[in-house]
Amino acid sequence: MARPAETPHSIFDIAERAGILPEELEPYGRYKAKIRLSILDRVASRPKGLYVLVTAITPTPLGEGKTTTTIGLAQAFALQGRRAIATVRQSSMGPVFGIKGGGAGGGASQVIPLEDANLHLTGDFHAVAAANNLLAAWLDTTILFKNPYRIRPETVSWRRVVDINDRALREITTGQGGSANGVERRTGFDITAASEVMACLALASDLADLRARLGRIVVAEDEAGDPVTAEAVGAAGAMAVLLKEAVGPNLLQTTEGTPCLVHTGPFANIAHGNSSVIADRVALGLADVVVTEAGFGADMGAEKFFNIKCRTAGLSPDVAVLVASVRGLKMHGLAAAVKPGKPLPAELTREDMGALERGAANLDKQIENVLAHGIPVVVAVNRFPADTPREIDYVLARGRKAGAAGAASSDVYAQGGA
Repeated sequence: MARPAETPHSIFDIAERAGILPEELEPYGRYKAKIRLSILDRVASRPKGLYVLVTAITPTPLGEGKTTTTIGLAQAFALQGRRAIATVRQSSMGPVFGIKGGGAGGGASQVIPLEDANLHLTGDFHAVAAANNLLAAWLDTTILFKNPYRIRPETVSWRRVVDINDRALREITTGQGGSANGVERRTGFDITAASEVMACLALASDLADLRARLGRIVVAEDEAGDPVTAEAVGAAGAMAVLLKEAVGPNLLQTTEGTPCLVHTGPFANIAHGNSSVIADRVALGLADVVVTEAGFGADMGAEKFFNIKCRTAGLSPDVAVLVASVRGLKMHGLAAAVKPGKPLPAELTREDMGALERGAANLDKQIENVLAHGIPVVVAVNRFPADTPREIDYVLARGRKAGAAGAASSDVYAQGGA
């Protein structure tokens, strides 16, 4: 069984461990804090730490353990005496209260306080939603009042957001109730993590860059068919003001007291699926090694990490860790239906080398995807109780044969950094 989460250390002790000065910290209670952007100037000239990307095979609905591996690996480096920092995304509250649950690791390798990491944290998601919805209200109001930007209402693509799973709001009609309530049109709600504002926040290098990115958001077309931006309608400055605190990364800790930066949460299926550029730059200027995670499989989150986040930030990882699980590969080989909240199919809990061999084609391809970017990849087989030694040995050998520089069995859920 996994040991329970330990009592957190004071966030000032964690900051000192990370090399963050007291004046660079904005505490939110005893166990979490914002890091002020002034730290970027101080760490800019320092040698950059080792940059480790954690990605995965195509995940099943149950996940394959990327975040748990990210946290456990950072803890392992810390146990070796290196200054290590993990950087991960903040969980969206919709999945937290849904079947998927939180995204802050598990067992002996998780971010604590867990309820803070998985819920409101320091309010960044609320700030993103406020900025997003301010722009939506701004557009509807300017169309109502003489439409000075000559926006064609039917072309407005900007939707509202809320950080809960509420499918009843996916498609709605606004402006009902008479001319005082706006121009009637079809629109809807997305989840906050899907907002373009979230993607802008994650890719920004500082507040000024965030302000510029917000201004470039396209929201509609005018009568000539030209794009209308948030800058053109005058909303970008107000949006940036709402995000002035959210732009700073959040400092938390792992179950073993390793510093962890939790910042932004763009989804990988509709955005670039990575934590913030600012958090990684801060961490790389402070630590000997930084372990970061890219959402979903290597063909999605890692591709976007390389082609969007790294190009935007001017960064390049030194190595990738590709997380695989025996049960995940067997699911790919069997095409067995895995339903969250339901017991695993019996065929996934017993040894099946045929299904594992067929499913391992996914491992081969994901290794190939990472190697195409010119960095070495190491396979980490995230262990589960039903795995047999024969199955684990097969995946390790298959990973090395496919071109991995190394492969190892990982037990960070139960054992943490050890």
